[in-house]
Amino acid sequence: MYDLAPDNAPWFEHLADSVRALGYAAHEWQLAAQAATVDHARADHTGLDFHEGQVIGLPWADATGWNARPQPHRPHGRAQRALVKHYRDAMYQARHGYEDAARLYASGAAWAVRVVQEGRQPRLVELHREPRTDGPDVLVPGSERIDIDALRTARYSEAEKVAAAYKRLDDCLYAAQVAEDIGSQDYVADHEASQMHDAWTVAEGTADAAYAYGQVLERALQFVLLGPKEARRKELAAARAEAEGGAR
Repeated sequence: MYDLAPDNAPWFEHLADSVRALGYAAHEWQLAAQAATVDHARADHTGLDFHEGQVIGLPWADATGWNARPQPHRPHGRAQRALVKHYRDAMYQARHGYEDAARLYASGAAWAVRVVQEGRQPRLVELHREPRTDGPDVLVPGSERIDIDALRTARYSEAEKVAAAYKRLDDCLYAAQVAEDIGSQDYVADHEASQMHDAWTVAEGTADAAYAYGQVLERALQFVLLGPKEARRKELAAARAEAEGGAR
């Protein structure tokens, strides 16, 4: 596990910790989504054999009409259907959580890179909150854009990896918007249905694309922090030299 910077550490160490925390959260959701997908596939296996044995459910004492008749049940099949639904719901919930966390990681890392490029010195990533009437407020992702040309000008060795990762994420987000726009129409033609299906297929990669983009941006953050770190080193060196000179 990564050791957090002490409270008295310079701002850039806390900023890096802030981005890394978003990355850890996204990674945990990624593992949860992978495990839930495996569990669902195992429970929903078409080759599973159902035991056809039955039991009789007796009516309760004051039951009337249809409820007063004994009802046969197949316990194995019933359990299997219930578990398939349980694992399917868990899978979609975990995938949704992964996508949300990955997009927060990507946009949070992008925010950190942008503000450092602008010369600001934040200690923590700033994210917007969205109020909910059915639960606690949630964090919402912001812009994933950064000044890639500035990285190129600074001769950052992974500038093109950043550009490629951003394009992949942008393509996924655009595909999701296309699919939603088509799906919201009152009438969907056959060719539009096919286009919507293709768009959703691309959009399914959003979580992985956002997570990958967050990872390359986290490395880019370390690059843009080289200047502030060097300035801090010179400041400490100057203070040390002044202290030593005064002690003579």
